[in-house]
Amino acid sequence: MELKRVVVTGMGAVTPLGNTVEETWRKALAGISGAAPITHFDASAFKTKFACEVKDLDLSAYLDRKEVRKLDPYCQFALVASQMAVDDSKIDLETVDKNRIGVVMGVGLGGMRTFEEEEWNYARTGAELGPKYSPFFVPKMIADICAGHISMRFGFHGPNYVTCSACASSTNAISDAFNLIRLGKADAIVTGGAEAAIEPGGVGGFSSMHAVSARNDDPQGASRPFSASRDGFVMGEGSVCLILEELEHAKARGAHIYAEMAGAGMSADAYHITASHPEGLGAKLVMENALSDAGMKPEDIDYINVHGTSTPVGDISEVKAILAVFGEHAYKLNISSTKSMTGHLLGAAGAIEAMFSILAVQNDIVPPTINHAEDDKDPEIDYNLNFTFNVAQKRCVRAALSNTFGFGGHNACAIFKKFTD
Repeated sequence: MELKRVVVTGMGAVTPLGNTVEETWRKALAGISGAAPITHFDASAFKTKFACEVKDLDLSAYLDRKEVRKLDPYCQFALVASQMAVDDSKIDLETVDKNRIGVVMGVGLGGMRTFEEEEWNYARTGAELGPKYSPFFVPKMIADICAGHISMRFGFHGPNYVTCSACASSTNAISDAFNLIRLGKADAIVTGGAEAAIEPGGVGGFSSMHAVSARNDDPQGASRPFSASRDGFVMGEGSVCLILEELEHAKARGAHIYAEMAGAGMSADAYHITASHPEGLGAKLVMENALSDAGMKPEDIDYINVHGTSTPVGDISEVKAILAVFGEHAYKLNISSTKSMTGHLLGAAGAIEAMFSILAVQNDIVPPTINHAEDDKDPEIDYNLNFTFNVAQKRCVRAALSNTFGFGGHNACAIFKKFTD
C-alpha cells in the first residue's frame, strides 16, 4: 500500500507569548519570556508563585457567554485555536466532505479548574447541605471533551478522540493524525493539544515533586535549559492546533502549504514514573524511530526543537541521546528549547513545539534558548553543540525534529520538512 503524503495547511495558537500564531512566533524570535506572577489564584503561600499564563484573550470574539460558562479553560483555548486553524486553512466548510475530516487532540490533565472548583464547593457545603454537583461537572472536566466540542463546532464526522500521554500527549495526537491521513482514513484532521493546569493542584503538585522552578525573584529568567543553575520547569498553558491534510486534497483546493510532515516516532523509557532514563535510551530510540519512519538520515535534519524542560536530569539525558543518534552531525545542528520562553505547556507542549518547528522550516530561522550565561555551564553538557543561546539564528532549515517526553516514560517525536512537489 502506498502511503499518502501529509502537509500542514493551517495553524492557530493561544499561548503565553500571544493569542495568535504571528504574535507567538514574533516574541519567540525576540527571545521574550511569557513568565509572570500567577494571577489565576492567590499563590502567595506556594513555593512557586509564577507561571506562563495566557494573557488578555478575548473569548467573546470566538465564544458566546453561555458557551464560556460550560467550558473549562483548557477547552476554551482549544476551541479558539481550532477556529484560528480552520480559518487559516481556508477550508470551505460548505463543500468539503465533513465525513472525511477528523479531530485528534492531545491533553495531559484536562479540566483542572473545573475539578477543583466542584470539589471545593462540595468540601464547603456537602456535609451540611449534601452534594450539589453541577450537571456540567463531568462533561466540562473530562480530557476528551475538547475534541468533541471541536467536531461539533464544525460538523466534522471523521475520527475523533484525545490522546493522553502526559507531556507527550499532543505529539502523539499529531502522530496519530498523520498516520490516519497517510493510511487513507481521513482527508484532513484538526490536531494539536490544549492544557490549563495553572491551578492550585497543578502548581502545588508539581512543586511538591521539586519539578518546577522556585526562582520567584526572576520569573522571566527561571526557565534556563542546559544551564548549570537550572532548577526545574516553568508551568505554561494554552492550545495550538494544526490542520494536517492529504497532499492531493490540499492541492485540489489550492491550499497554502506550510510544510510537509515527514515522519513520527514513539518509544518508552520503561525506567521511572517521572525521571527520564539517565543515558537517554528512550529518547535515542524515539528519534531513531522517527527518522526511520520518514526514510531520512540524521544528516537530513537541520534543527531539533528539544524537550529541554530545564530540569537537572532531563536536559543531560536528552543531550546524550542527540549525540548518540546524530554523531558528528550533532555539531552541525541548531538545537533550541522554546520552553525557555513559553514555559512547559504539558499536554500541549508537543503542539506548540511542532508549530515552532514548522515555522523554522518555513522561514529558515531558529528560535533561541534564552536565559543562558557564559559562566553558567554544566560540566556534563557538551557546549560544542549549538543550543542557539539567547539569539535566534538564520540558517537553511530543510527539516526539523521535535521531541516531547512525558511522565511514565512516554516519548514521541515528529519530523517536518520543506514541502517540494
